[in-house]
Amino acid sequence: MCASRLPDTTVVFVHGLWMMNLNTLLLLRRRVHAEFGFDSRAFHYSAHSSSPAEIVHRLGEVVDGLAVERLHLVGHSLGGLIVMRYLAQSPTLPPGRAVLLGAPVARSRAAQSLATSTLGRAMLGTAGVEELVVEQGRSWQGDREIGCIAGNSPFGLGHVIGRIEEENDGSVAVAETRLPGASDHIVLPVSHTGMLFSREVARQVGHFLTHGAFARRAQ
Repeated sequence: MCASRLPDTTVVFVHGLWMMNLNTLLLLRRRVHAEFGFDSRAFHYSAHSSSPAEIVHRLGEVVDGLAVERLHLVGHSLGGLIVMRYLAQSPTLPPGRAVLLGAPVARSRAAQSLATSTLGRAMLGTAGVEELVVEQGRSWQGDREIGCIAGNSPFGLGHVIGRIEEENDGSVAVAETRLPGASDHIVLPVSHTGMLFSREVARQVGHFLTHGAFARRAQ
């Protein structure tokens, strides 16, 4: 049974690299709505034709047009880094929380390997190179609670580009998803793309947006 709608609350979902024309977030959005009642909006961008600053500016225009009392943000992979940049530059947003899914907040070694060739840099695009390749030293000091979800099912493009020896989701190492200052961090048995289709990931996203912490089984 669908949960009742939460008034004047919207979750903005931001996709990852190479997913602009694929509605990969639809199932995740539907599950979060069905279980927790959140209305949502998908934000689309091109990492190849836009810089991070331009993407953040357009995201701000979308958020301003929502006119909601409470705003949550969910970003997958590169989308999580866009969310981070947007939050850092937007201190007067409506209250809410944010969840980063498989977002390499430290840096992406897979992207760094890809960027060693001209073709690889072209595949990453302007935003991908700036956000994934250049080490940013990100941390969070804001009031908004941020939760990070990592996967440890190692099936993905990262192993084709370059070997990831430590625990990873096939594209991003678990260690790369740890954000200093985040409210919570959880590791689930999903791959980098598979987390978008996981019922458990959807449940954890909704739980964090509702409670400010991920759900954990009693020990």
